[in-house]
Amino acid sequence: MDRKALLDCAVRAALHAGKDILDVYQDPDSDFGIERKADNSPLTIADKRAHKRIVSYLSATPYPILSEEGSHTDYTERSSWPVLWIVDPLDGTKEFIKRNGEFTVNIALVEHGVPVMGVIYVPVKATLYVGDDTLGAYKMTDIGLDRLDLSVEEILLNGQKLPLAHPDKTHFVVVASRSHLTPETQTYIEEMERLHQHVETRSSGSSIKICLVAEGTADVYPRFAPTMEWDTAAGHAVVRAAGKNIWHTDCDEPLVYNKADLLNPWFIVR
Repeated sequence: MDRKALLDCAVRAALHAGKDILDVYQDPDSDFGIERKADNSPLTIADKRAHKRIVSYLSATPYPILSEEGSHTDYTERSSWPVLWIVDPLDGTKEFIKRNGEFTVNIALVEHGVPVMGVIYVPVKATLYVGDDTLGAYKMTDIGLDRLDLSVEEILLNGQKLPLAHPDKTHFVVVASRSHLTPETQTYIEEMERLHQHVETRSSGSSIKICLVAEGTADVYPRFAPTMEWDTAAGHAVVRAAGKNIWHTDCDEPLVYNKADLLNPWFIVR
């Protein structure tokens, strides 16, 4: 499959998974079927349905899939995967349960540890972000359930190129996690306030925060709390395609993927 065909597959997978999630989210009789995973994080029926849908699409490609909700292949086998998909079928499950709409579908293609393609769909906001290091980064709005057949060609033709030419901000903007505002994050924000005359802090959930930096409506996203590779891989691809990156806080190196330990270090998106 060529690059556009792979991206087309990922876009379709994300949009159809988004529909599956909304079917649960908008059902007034649904209790979400909430379970608790081994780390006590929540798992819903929407996570499971989205995972199944994404796998049904990506299995048509030549590459293996590492999904938060799938079985996690041992590193002795994963280490031999030069190219793989890294997927979070429903990023922001806590936001989903809170019904605040700030959750996403994340799909990334990773080559030799580098996220080279990413698709992020925000179902409630009907917003799609796409990034590819050969095609660039784009944002499309009003991509609702009537647009599940959206093609890559249409994205390249009609999408807003990222970063946006005129982002909607007048101050230096720090975007932070709605659910994980740590003391270290607060210290970082205070440091930004010393360096910049006017600093605005915005809160958001899931990988939307990375997308806000990619589009330029936020300048930086510091993360001094645990995340996993599937939380960031798709956003990392989008932000890279927009000319930015996700950096370790303790060294001038970008995050890498398909590590033996799938836990990310602390990072800053800028």
